[in-house]
Amino acid sequence: MLTSYEFLATYLRARFADDERGASLVEYALLVALIAVVCSVAVTFLGSSAKSKFNSVGSSIGG
Repeated sequence: MLTSYEFLATYLRARFADDERGASLVEYALLVALIAVVCSVAVTFLGSSAKSKFNSVGSSIGG
């Protein structure tokens, strides 16, 4: 005779054993988060670099 825990474990294994949608959703979420971090760092770095270039060009044109 199965206890309630064994019954529940058996049911959940049978129900979700072949379902990998949750795992792929987590993987996609991690990829999106990584891409967002990389883009943020790139924009921060390139933004300050571009700002200094525009300032030097603007000062050479204006003065």
